[in-house]
Amino acid sequence: MKKMRQIPGQSEALRVPAPPVSSTADDSIELSVVMPCLNEADTLASCIGKAQAALREHGIAGEIVVSDNGSGDGSAEIAERLGARVVRAPVRGYGGALMAGIAASRGRYVLMGDADDSYDFGEVPLFLEKLRQGYDLVQGCRLPSGGGTTRKGAMPFLHRWWGNPMFSWIARQWFRVPIHDIHCGMRAFTRTLFDRLDQRCTGMEFASEMIIKSALRNAKMAEVPITLSPDGRRSHSPHLRTFRDGWRHLRFYLIYSPRWLFLIPGGLLILLGLLGYGIAMPGLRLRGVHFDVHTLLFASLSIICGYQSVLFAFLTKAFAINEGMLPEDERVARLFRVVNLERGLAAGAIATLAGLLLLFGAVNEWRLERFGDLDYSHTMRWVIPGVTLTTLGFQTILSSFFLSILGMRRR
Repeated sequence: MKKMRQIPGQSEALRVPAPPVSSTADDSIELSVVMPCLNEADTLASCIGKAQAALREHGIAGEIVVSDNGSGDGSAEIAERLGARVVRAPVRGYGGALMAGIAASRGRYVLMGDADDSYDFGEVPLFLEKLRQGYDLVQGCRLPSGGGTTRKGAMPFLHRWWGNPMFSWIARQWFRVPIHDIHCGMRAFTRTLFDRLDQRCTGMEFASEMIIKSALRNAKMAEVPITLSPDGRRSHSPHLRTFRDGWRHLRFYLIYSPRWLFLIPGGLLILLGLLGYGIAMPGLRLRGVHFDVHTLLFASLSIICGYQSVLFAFLTKAFAINEGMLPEDERVARLFRVVNLERGLAAGAIATLAGLLLLFGAVNEWRLERFGDLDYSHTMRWVIPGVTLTTLGFQTILSSFFLSILGMRRR
């Protein structure tokens, strides 16, 4: 299992592994079936039996690996008694258990599936067939949109009709993932792909991380329809927590998409601010509403926040690529060729100087009035744009230095 290091302030579910150690493959084993396990005594024997039967009946050279995440109900003993190989996973969490099991597996291909008897391991050959055809990742689909079947009582109403379809739709739109059921826990992949992905999430986000990273790295993906049955456990409730785990998945989506987290919202705020300037600078009246300096102030706030958000998009993208969280992007390479430190400093200096000149003009107006009362409707049209340009210029200068530091590793 990879040794974990904790980034200060980072949540348990997003702990980052140390540089990955390649799994040891065994040429005599084609497929490893990996089952994460935490107190699954009710159903583990059934899952192992189905997987063993599938391997035997279809002549598949395989192994079954049970990654035990600290069970206290005898699950590990059940697995060993049935001939499965048990791996102790020291890092708690769904992703932590899977990373330990996959790292210890020896097959050329790996299939993962929950040990709660909701997935039919008799469907293993469907996944292996696609892998043999050259696909890097084969995702199961439980939803009708991908041809899958969800039996009555197998999936909570909110998950079936809102959560899973929504997250899968977002993944298709944001990351071009050709998948209809991104959270299906039964999937298969090549060992080569898994070693490339450098999985980091130890919680439920592990599933989303694998699909999104595969799409970002242009992995060849396929989808096979499967049947989801009701959870067979009786001694305890499911480990999944709807809103907690749903938020963790959404958070991961946002973290891995600077475009949707920072760039698009920032661009909209800038456009809104510019529209405000276009209305407020001339003091227009629209349907009896007078847009004056207060509107100008709100517009400046929108522009400043939007510009900061856009800068964060570029900085986050560069950092994520340097850290291996995102693959190399030619657009970022072009950015470093065009927006270098000197050009950023020049643009920032020009904006700052323009802002200071406007502020100086406002002070001069005050001087001409012998430092008495001013017509704020007039002078604030100097002050507000001056403050805005000075702020934007200063942000540009600082961000240019920071972006240059991030780019040093790329040169």
